[in-house]
This record gives sequence, C-alpha cells and structure tokens, in this order.
Amino acid sequence: MFVGVSGRIQKDRQRAGGLGSVQQAMQYLNQDYQALKEGCLQNGSLFQDPLFPAEPSSLGFKELGPFTAKTKGVEWKRPTELTADPQFIVGGATRTDICQGALGDCWLLAAIGSLTLNERLLHRVVPHGQSFTHQYAGIFHFQFWQFGEWVDVVIDDRLPVKDGELMFVHSAEGSEFWSALLEKAYAKLNGSYEALSGGSTTEGFEDFTGGVAEMYELKKAPKDLYRIISKALERGSLLGCSIDITSAFDMEAVTFKKLVKGHAYSVTGLRQVDYRGRQERLIRIRNPWGQVEWTGAWSDNSSEWNSLDSAEKDEMLCKMEDGEFWMSFQEFLRQFSRLEICNLTADALSQDSTRFWSTVAFEGGWRRGSTAGGCRNHPNTFWINPQYKICLLEEDDDPDDGETACSFLVALMQKDRRRFRRQGQDMHTIGFAIYEVRGHVIGQTLKKDFFLRHSSCARSETFINLREVSARLRLPPGEYLIVPSTFEPSKEADFVLRVFTEKQSESHDIDDSFRSMFAQLSGDDMEISVQELRTILNRVVSKREFCSLSVLFLEVRRLLSALPLQGIFREFDLDKSGCMNSYEMRLALENGGFKLNNKLYQMLIARYADNEIIDFDNFTCCLVKLESMFRAFQALDKDATGTVELNICEVSVLTV
Repeated sequence: MFVGVSGRIQKDRQRAGGLGSVQQAMQYLNQDYQALKEGCLQNGSLFQDPLFPAEPSSLGFKELGPFTAKTKGVEWKRPTELTADPQFIVGGATRTDICQGALGDCWLLAAIGSLTLNERLLHRVVPHGQSFTHQYAGIFHFQFWQFGEWVDVVIDDRLPVKDGELMFVHSAEGSEFWSALLEKAYAKLNGSYEALSGGSTTEGFEDFTGGVAEMYELKKAPKDLYRIISKALERGSLLGCSIDITSAFDMEAVTFKKLVKGHAYSVTGLRQVDYRGRQERLIRIRNPWGQVEWTGAWSDNSSEWNSLDSAEKDEMLCKMEDGEFWMSFQEFLRQFSRLEICNLTADALSQDSTRFWSTVAFEGGWRRGSTAGGCRNHPNTFWINPQYKICLLEEDDDPDDGETACSFLVALMQKDRRRFRRQGQDMHTIGFAIYEVRGHVIGQTLKKDFFLRHSSCARSETFINLREVSARLRLPPGEYLIVPSTFEPSKEADFVLRVFTEKQSESHDIDDSFRSMFAQLSGDDMEISVQELRTILNRVVSKREFCSLSVLFLEVRRLLSALPLQGIFREFDLDKSGCMNSYEMRLALENGGFKLNNKLYQMLIARYADNEIIDFDNFTCCLVKLESMFRAFQALDKDATGTVELNICEVSVLTV
C-alpha cells in the first residue's frame, strides 16, 4: 500500500516523539500485545489472531495456496497440543533450535542462526518474559526493523502441522518453539508463509538489526577479507554465505563434498591454528538444515585434526552444533560464491574507524506518469525520478591516503514487495546514480537537459532485483544529487534511501519542502487553519519552490493564448499516436512555462489520464479546468495580492 503525503507527515511526527525506535516499537496493525494478553487472561481464553488467522490464506497463494497438495491435510495446533511440556526457550537460544521445514526460507533461517550468536540482538527481536507457563494466553510478540522503524508484531501460537509434525521451522528436539513462532511473526509481516520463499540473507539480517548490509563476491574478494570477517565477528555483525547456481536444476543440489548450491549458510567463527609447522586459517560455517555437512579437509572426521594439539582439537570440535563444520579459509573462497555481512551500526561500516557515521534516511516513491522515469537508458523520462541532494563537507581523516575524498554509503531499499507476490508481482530491478551539482539551487529539480549534458560520477554497481542495492563510495567534498530509479519506467513502488557519511554532511529532499512546512505549522491534530494555509502559500511564493495559484493560472493563460489547443496537442504528441502519454503532457506544460512539482503533477495525471494516456478530450478538459480556476481565483483576489482566503464552501466550489 503506497503512502500518501499526509501519511508521511503523520509518521514523521510520530518518529519525532520516539515512536518506531528500538525503545518504542510501533504496534503492527495497531495490535497492542499487553492489552490483548490481559484481555485473554481476564476472559480465561486463548488468543486467536483475526489479522493472521489459522486459515489456508495465511499459508500462501501458489504452491502453498488453498487446495494444493502441499497444504492438503494441514491442521493448526498450539504447542500445548503437540507436546506435554512445550518450552519457549531452553538454556538460551542456540543454532540447533532452527531446523528448516518444507519452506524455501533458508536465507531467513541462516539470519536467525547468526542472531543467536549475539544475545543482546536476539532479545531485541525476541522479547524476554514469554513462556508457556507463566501467564500463558496463547499470544506472543516479536519485534522487527521495517524500512526505518521498529514494529511489534503480535501472533497467536497456532502453528501449521502436517502428519503430526510442524510444517516449517522447528527445533531439533521438538520441544522449543521460539524459532517457529518467530518465523510465523515474520510471515505475518510479509503477508503469508509462502511470501518468505527465496531471498537474500541480508534481508533477514537488516530486519533483525536495523543495520546495513554489504556483499562480497568471493571470486574477486579483497585481500584483507579474513581481517574484515574477523572484525565483523568481533563486533557481533551477522554473516552469511552461499554458492551460486547455474540453472534451476542446481537449486539445492549437493556437491561431491556435501555443500548445497543455492542454499544460505551462516558464518559462525574463525580460527587460526598451528598445522604442520605453519599457520592455517579456518572458518566455521553452519547449514540451517541442521545436517548435510562438508566432508572435505577439516570436516568433523577428517585426518587434519590429528595434527593438532588434542586439547585445541577437543575445544574446537566440542563447540560444534549440528550442521556446523570447519573448513580452510582458502577452500571457503574456492567453494563459496558470495559473502554477506550486516553491520549492526553505522560506525561499523568502516573496519578501522571508531567514529560514528552520520545517517540520513529519505522516504520516497516511484509513480507511473509522474516519478517513475526508469534508468539512464530512458533519457526522456529519467529526470522525473525523485532527486535527493547531499553536501559532503569534510574529507576523511586518513593519513595513509593522499586522495582528498569523503567516504559514504548509499543504500536504496524498495518496500513491501513480498506482500505483492500474492498479486503476481515481486522485486523490481533497482539502482541509483549520483551527479555532481555544485552551484545548482537547492530545492530546484534538475531537468532533462542537465542529465543529457552530465555523466554520473558514481552509481550502484548494477541494477538488480533485490530488496536493497547498496554501494560504499568515496567522492571529493562537494554537492551531489542522488537519483534512485527502477530499471524500466512506469514501475511503481515505495522506497527508503539511506545515506551514511563518515563526516558531517547536509541533505535535502527536493520534493519535501511543502511537507516539512505543513508539519511545522499544523498542530497535533494535523490540521491547518485558513491563516496557517495563507502562511504556507506566502512562504512558498517567497521561496519560489512551488508555483503559487496566481502564477500557475497566469502561466496556463499564457499557454492557452500562445497556441491553439490542437496545435499544442499535435506538437507534443511526439509519436503521433493521437494521444499523449504522461511524459509528453509534462513536456507540453514545461515548454509553455507551466511549472509543476512532482506531487502536483501526480495529482493532475491521476485526474485526467487513463492508464497514463491522455486523449485530446482529457487534455482539453484539463486546461479548461485550469483556466476556469484562474478566472475564479482572479475574481476572489480583488486586491491583486496573489493570495486569497477561502472558506469550506468556496473550496468545494473550486474543486468540484
């Protein structure tokens, strides 16, 4: 569901009060865990979640959809119905509590497995005090980071069961249920269990931590990768790895030495040992299946262990979990394709720095016909994408580097795409480009000509259909414009753009001025009076960031008087199709001196376009409507001040 301006203003106000922070998670779907639990305890009933019911729709929509073979015979049972003594967590959460079931969410389970290595992080996601004994009411809750805010997700404990066994994630012993309930809460957040099938471990990493992920292709790994992994593990960062597949037949195919292709593993440790007079680097990896382990050198029963001191050997092997194994670091680089690291805090992005990075986040959206311009391959529409300006003010402190540059990281994340799988949609292919814009006016949207004359100075490495695309960059101090986009035009989605800078920086959302001004002037009721509206319009006119009503109508009148309507239409119907698309209409208005920001233009297209197509009748109606509004405005503006005060009746007359 796309978020409107009023919704964003409301969210900004809530965030300013701390809502959505780690300390004060937002209630997902407005469900209050404590209130619901107390109500159940008072009534002596067990909670039944009406918003994620124990029904086939919660399982899925395709392979796990209603009436499919995989869901035939499925029952929903509480842990108290499955075992005599169910436990939430026994002896702390461990990696053996996470065994994969009949769902392709190994990426998620690898992330959960890594989460168990950091107790503080684990209890942020899995709150303390939940059990099947003390004040049990069949209700549990978990907390996740979602697109810039923490949310508290409530579930009941009815779990899908087939042939007497849990269908999905389960503990090795079968008596612990925290991981199964965590998976259910995450499924609710994404719309269904099936929506979790397939993904990148970094997605789970980020939703469990609010951190920022980086990815390394191991075939071209940096020389200091062992040190990078070591420091990441020391900081409590989450790490995952996988082996690429070359075809659909490779998915979960097992290699000669028992590694699984297309499968997500967790990296759980590093060790350097004295082996036959030399130092051998080892890495510890875990398969979330809880079985199917590496059988090559340094595997559980390999001969290499016989050359180690017996105490060291026992200490390293006794700490192993089911599905966990050691291998040499060089073998790891040969066998695996990709390493993913989720840095838990912004300061962890630099391996050696103890300074905190400055962070800024923008929320935006791509809309067909107004802000969904596609990548640079589409020069006629690329410029209509949202634009964000950042000023890099101070260079890095790096005495070993003679280059004057500022380090920063850009991360572009599309929102809620898993939820759209039910409608046959999935992740868009996304990326971003960065341009130097020194000297251009802050708040001014750069047009097509700028992008035709200037090349990007940095960009995401590739456009890819992942939830998030990120890049760590270094540029000289200066002013830059970030343009996030989908690969193809007209693809709609909401997104979050996060920018992390090592030193101080300034940022500006070019289309956000009106929203911030509204938030400043409106009270807690999120409403403005006529006087406050007049203040907004006066500020807007003085800053020249948006056209005022009077300027708008004057420009339309000039456009109408300068060219006959049919002439305008024919001139800007560039493909001579007999209809204008939304981009051609925008060109017509721009050429006539009629300036609209993205939000105003978006409303115009929504009113007069049919699936982005504007025929001559609608084009005429649009301009005639604007002309009539101009006349009405002029009649009300008796003193020619450029502003008017309207009561509700007058507003209704003008807008009907």
